[in-house]
Amino acid sequence: MLSKSLMRGSYQRKLEEMAKLPGVEQLTVIVPPFWREKKVEIIQLEKTFVRGYDLIVEPMAFNGSYHLHFYPGLAKWLKRLKPDIFHVDEESFNLATFQGVRLAHRSNTASVFYNYANIFRDYPQPFYYFEKYNFKYAQGAFACNQEAADILRRKGFTHPLDVVPQFGVDLDLFQNAEPPRGFAQPALFTIGFAGRLIEEKGLESLVAAVSQLRGDWRLVLIGAGPLKERLQTQAVQLGVESKVEFVGSVNSTLIPSYFKGLDVLVLPSLTRPNWKEQFGRVLPDAMAAGVPIIGSDSGEIPNVIGEAGLIFPEGEVAALAACLQKLMDDTALRQSLIERGYQRVQTHFTQTQIAARHLALYQKTLNYSNEP
Repeated sequence: MLSKSLMRGSYQRKLEEMAKLPGVEQLTVIVPPFWREKKVEIIQLEKTFVRGYDLIVEPMAFNGSYHLHFYPGLAKWLKRLKPDIFHVDEESFNLATFQGVRLAHRSNTASVFYNYANIFRDYPQPFYYFEKYNFKYAQGAFACNQEAADILRRKGFTHPLDVVPQFGVDLDLFQNAEPPRGFAQPALFTIGFAGRLIEEKGLESLVAAVSQLRGDWRLVLIGAGPLKERLQTQAVQLGVESKVEFVGSVNSTLIPSYFKGLDVLVLPSLTRPNWKEQFGRVLPDAMAAGVPIIGSDSGEIPNVIGEAGLIFPEGEVAALAACLQKLMDDTALRQSLIERGYQRVQTHFTQTQIAARHLALYQKTLNYSNEP
C-alpha cells in the first residue's frame, strides 16, 4: 500500500488489523516522511501502531501538491517486493495513482485506488489522461462514499468497486482515554469541533449559533487553519470571546483524550461548488468516545450519522442553535444518542471491520484480474 494518510499514527491501527487477517502473508506500507498540508503546515510521520507489517519511508516529489505529487523511488520497491496487489491510496485522477497503477501494470501486479471525490467533474489534461489510464488498468477501486462510487460508475469504471471508509475506529483507544489535565470542565456544556479551520467547515455558523445559547457553555476548536483570526474577530463581535477556545493542532493519537472532555461534537460543513463533505472522520471517532454528535446535511454526513445524532440544514444558524440547546437541556436525549452512536460505530466503523472489508475487495480484485 502507498499512502500519505497513513503517516498519522492513529490511522495505522487499520494496518495492524489487516496484517492479522487470514490470507494476508505480508503487508508492506510505503509512506512519505512528511506532508506539506496546504503548503503551510508540516505534518510529520508518526510511528505509533507498527506491529505485524513493514513500514517504508520514501521521499515524495512535489510534496504538498495533492494531485501532482509522486514518488521517485517507487519503482525499486515494486521490483523488490513483487506484491500480489498494490493499493494506491490516492484518487483516480492523481499523478501518484497513475504512477503506481502504471508500475503495477508493467509488473503484472493487480492494483486498486481510493476515491473521495463526490462531485462530478470532467478533468482537464493531464488529469483526464491519468484517470482514463487508471480506469483501464486498475483492477479495483474503493470509494469513500456512495456518491463517489456512483461517479466512478458514471465515468465508466467497470471493475470491482466497494464503498468502504478509508479508516476504522479503535474502540479501546477512545473508550479508555482520559481528558488532558485541566481540559474537562463539568460545570460547562462543552461543544467541540475538530478539523481544519477553513471556511468550508462552517465554523462561522457554529460561532454564531453558540452565541444564541442559554446557560453555561464553552466552544472548543481543535485544529489549525487560515480561518482562525476571522473566527476570533467574530467571537469578539458577538461578545463570546471568553467562551471560545482555540486548542490548535494536536497529535492524532491525542484526539480520543480531547473528545473525552466534550459534551457534544459538531461538524457544520458547508457545500461549495467544488467541495462537499466526503465522509466526516470525526463523527465515528466521537461516537466511539461516547460523545453525542450534530452534523449538517452536507455530502456524506447524514449517511455517517444515521439515527445516531442530530442533523440540521447546512448554514442555518438558528437550526444549529436549536439542536445545541436541545442537547444542553435534555440529558436523556444526550444519553440516548451516546448509546445509539456507540452501537453504530460497533456495527459499521471498527478497525477490524474496515480491515476485513479492504481484504474482501482485494480478493475480488485478484479474482477479477485472473479471469480469462
